[in-house]
Amino acid sequence: MNPDQNKKVQFSIVWVLVAMLVVFAIQYFLTGMKVDLPYSEFKAAVTQHKVQDLALAATTIQGTLATNNGDAVFKTNRVDDPGLIALLEANGIRYTGVAQNTFLGSIISWVLPLLVMFALWNLVMTRMGAGGPGVLSIGKSKARVFVDTNANKITFADVAGIDEAKEELTEVVEFLKTPKRFEELGGRIPRGVLLVGAPGTGKTLLARAVAGEAGVPFFNISGSEFVEMFVGVGAARVRDLFAQAAAKSPCIIFIDELDALGKARGYSPMGGYDEREQTLNQLLTEMDGFDTRKGVIIMGATNRPEILDPALLRPGRFDRQVVVDRPDLVGREAILNVHIKGVKLAPEVDLKTIARRTPGFVGADLANIINEAALLAARRRKHDVGMAEFSEAIDRVVAGLEKKKRLINPREKKVVAYHEAGHAVVAQCLGSADAVQKISIVPRGIAALGYTIQLPTEDRYLVMKKELEDRLASLLGGRVAEEVFFNDISTGAQNDLSRATDVARAMVKEYGMSSMGLASYERPHNPFLKGDAWMPNEKEYSEKTAAEIDAEVTRILDKAYKSAKSVLEGKRDKVEALAALLLEKEVVEREEFLKVVACESPAAQEG
Repeated sequence: MNPDQNKKVQFSIVWVLVAMLVVFAIQYFLTGMKVDLPYSEFKAAVTQHKVQDLALAATTIQGTLATNNGDAVFKTNRVDDPGLIALLEANGIRYTGVAQNTFLGSIISWVLPLLVMFALWNLVMTRMGAGGPGVLSIGKSKARVFVDTNANKITFADVAGIDEAKEELTEVVEFLKTPKRFEELGGRIPRGVLLVGAPGTGKTLLARAVAGEAGVPFFNISGSEFVEMFVGVGAARVRDLFAQAAAKSPCIIFIDELDALGKARGYSPMGGYDEREQTLNQLLTEMDGFDTRKGVIIMGATNRPEILDPALLRPGRFDRQVVVDRPDLVGREAILNVHIKGVKLAPEVDLKTIARRTPGFVGADLANIINEAALLAARRRKHDVGMAEFSEAIDRVVAGLEKKKRLINPREKKVVAYHEAGHAVVAQCLGSADAVQKISIVPRGIAALGYTIQLPTEDRYLVMKKELEDRLASLLGGRVAEEVFFNDISTGAQNDLSRATDVARAMVKEYGMSSMGLASYERPHNPFLKGDAWMPNEKEYSEKTAAEIDAEVTRILDKAYKSAKSVLEGKRDKVEALAALLLEKEVVEREEFLKVVACESPAAQEG
């Protein structure tokens, strides 16, 4: 869509105020009833021959008045006085009659104020986002149309780390480029493609890349932009969007955050039939009646597929579902290679090491790390970005902003040092815990007084029961260290206890890793594309079973606590040495840590 062809006058509050002042001025000069001379004084002036050239209207009298400073124009209200004409003739005063234009007065008095109020209301609706530049376009689609040129064209080369998703969408690109090849064989391209993945994995970028590869217009709109406070507006926008897409085919319609529009019907907290359901019904209707031979592909993105209406996922609508997963080690390295373009890197920077230190990070996280590292290097007035900046950027993203000016008294600092040393020693000396990478007692984020970073040595997709038990022991290691070395406990373990409880409860309710047996007592939190309608989580077991679950969770946590205590009591010298090093340096990297703590475990051998 050419912006020059779509230029419209944009109202502002200043122009509205100016228009209102103009209306008031016109009313004042043309229809105003300001009285310059009382009627009694006017009659006295007539008898004194001080007035002349009178214009008699139905309600006013205007003329010239002789004063000490010369002639002046006056106006007075006309009253019901039958002897006025006789008085004027008796004094020889010239007068004439004036016919009032009541039609023009009506326009000025009523129509112009209504126009001003309409313009003001239109301005308010525009500021509220009720539809384009004016209220007359309230039912128009808000979709932003991108036509990628060679200068800003996004292709599959700009998308890394999600090769499987790109392969799935290659067929869509081929159809948009050469639709006749598919039609000759009787093939039918999927009408809708749903991209499912965690936030930041690159769903929108992937959709833009499909449009860039095919060289077709790209309609981008969020699901929340369809729904408004006015009934019927969302459905009208859906119709307008599909009409615009048909006029520009072949093209791609991309609906971001589809769950805002496509939530399963029937579970509205307000009850009854709402505007969102009407909009969703219109979307389903449009997708049913849309001819794929026109070359229009509908793509959607969501990170909550479990709450989508099942009607959206049936064949004929979003019948192809592509999972955009978190990148693995190789994928993270490829993403870093894409985002470092234009960044001056120091010779020692190793992207593979950065990728290994960022398990679970998505593309947006990795881009943020590179940007934070570049900002740190610029703040330090360096000529390139080194590994030190990348390491600090990772810590900032993982643990939060460093609080260098937060003063901690020596007693609390010592407790934090032993607490973090407890985490690290237990993790290092247990066979299945993730390897310790860094320990710090520098406050970060909102409430963290210290942290221990543990990272897996490789990408993992399954976790064994022994690994979960060792992870629990590691989480409780800080609390145990306080008890062993201070004979007291602090509030610093609050987050550790919360995370440990979540893991233990999942072992009992979801994974069947307890004496409760093989039953699953909880539905998956995010079951990707199961096709079932979303229902609120309900407890599907008895109160007796709930009590048994609580008892089993407590037993698992007690076992992990005893395991951590056994390790720390046997490695008291290691904990004290590590705590002393932390108090001296505040931050201990993996190499220094391994020199202090040497345990015969797979984790130690890995280092």
